[in-house]
Amino acid sequence: MADVQTAPLSETPVPAQGSLQPPTQPEITCETLYIQNLNEKIKVDVLKASLRGLFKSYGEVLDVVAHSNLRMRGQAFVSFASPEVAAKALKEVRGFPLYSKPMQISFARTRSDAVIKRLDPQSLDVHKTQRDARKKATRYTNPLKQKLRAKRLTAAGLAGVTTMPAPKRPAVQMPDEYLPPNKILFLQNLPESVTKDQLMALFSQYPNLHEVRLIPTKKDIAFVEYMDEGSASVAKDALHNYKLDGENKIKASIYRRG
Repeated sequence: MADVQTAPLSETPVPAQGSLQPPTQPEITCETLYIQNLNEKIKVDVLKASLRGLFKSYGEVLDVVAHSNLRMRGQAFVSFASPEVAAKALKEVRGFPLYSKPMQISFARTRSDAVIKRLDPQSLDVHKTQRDARKKATRYTNPLKQKLRAKRLTAAGLAGVTTMPAPKRPAVQMPDEYLPPNKILFLQNLPESVTKDQLMALFSQYPNLHEVRLIPTKKDIAFVEYMDEGSASVAKDALHNYKLDGENKIKASIYRRG
């Protein structure tokens, strides 16, 4: 599995979850995006397929990297063919509530294996060696890793002590009126038997339909893209809560730019 550094490049703090403050425009530096605040309850293969389906609108997705281990949970890397495509995707997708959690996105510290393999295959082994060396050097100096290590030590010291569990923070989704519209719909609660042809027939009732994208490993969600934002909005208003199978209501939301 391809791997990249786990720390974002920029030192600019990521806006807090649910913040309505516009993010600072990032400098184009890398073909790979580092994504945080992903829903940890979603299986890794489903999450990767969903991210690929979401980002393919911006250009060729070379690779999506995500792991289920504790250190990498809730994080992923998406690699594109060019930094310009990555920058456009970052600008428009940052803050999008995938599975009810607004994504926090920045550029990755280094290029991914997939990018190196495409640009300069002969240097891939050197790239991997340098990456492994950086990991060892920062094992106990990286602030994120220090925080995880401190948590582990604290947990070990408090073993057997009964404490009240901390209340769970509710997932915050930005209200639609604070975010500009986009031309992509995010569908949820679809019947697992739904087909691409069925969705094409349903959404082609409204003009300027461009594409329907299903997620092979997650049958109950899909992306529907129109040629313009107005057409997407009309289709969303008409088909939100539509009972495709006569029972379950489709949840259709505008895919928003953060």
